[in-house]
Amino acid sequence: MLNKDTQILVDKGEMLPLMEEFYTIQGEGFHTGTAAYFIRVGGCDVGCHWCDVKESWNADLHPPTAVEKIVSNAKSYAETIVITGGEPLTWDMNPITTQLKNAGLNVHIETSGAYEVTGTWDWFCLSPKKNKLPVPSAYAIANELKVIIHNKHDFIFAEEQAEKTNKNAILFLQPEWSKKEEMTPLIVEYVMNNPKWRVSLQTHKYLNIP
Repeated sequence: MLNKDTQILVDKGEMLPLMEEFYTIQGEGFHTGTAAYFIRVGGCDVGCHWCDVKESWNADLHPPTAVEKIVSNAKSYAETIVITGGEPLTWDMNPITTQLKNAGLNVHIETSGAYEVTGTWDWFCLSPKKNKLPVPSAYAIANELKVIIHNKHDFIFAEEQAEKTNKNAILFLQPEWSKKEEMTPLIVEYVMNNPKWRVSLQTHKYLNIP
């Protein structure tokens, strides 16, 4: 249980439940292979059964950290910052993105889009989940739509989500890691038959990096 003053700062987005931060290579989607500093924020109630960072779900497990400190760490490593989770839009992203932008950094987000968009983003990666669909504002500004393919029905879900997303979004299909042997060939075939889509792989896992 947070004390009252800390809770107020968290509610304002001036402190965030920081799970981890690390400098690595972006492994997925449009910016695969590029260096980036990742800020993983705790807290998520979307509840994907195949989530590979379930320890991020409970925000209470991760210490509220002042965004000034997070930004100070980030800007010493990289020009591109990726905020992920958990579900980062659980929190007000305006304070942290304002400070990151003032520091001259490129600011990306990876989100399910389940909550109203806050913050200023240079790249908005929308990865919708069936449990809790994106809000209209997330579809409207997505630069990238990344749909995780866990079973054959997810191709139908992917097309439904593409219909809702703005026409400029770049479309990706990515196999869920535990089903990659089964789903990757299906994705390859699907993209060849539907070339508006691209293949995304979790290359960081093949490279054995964070």
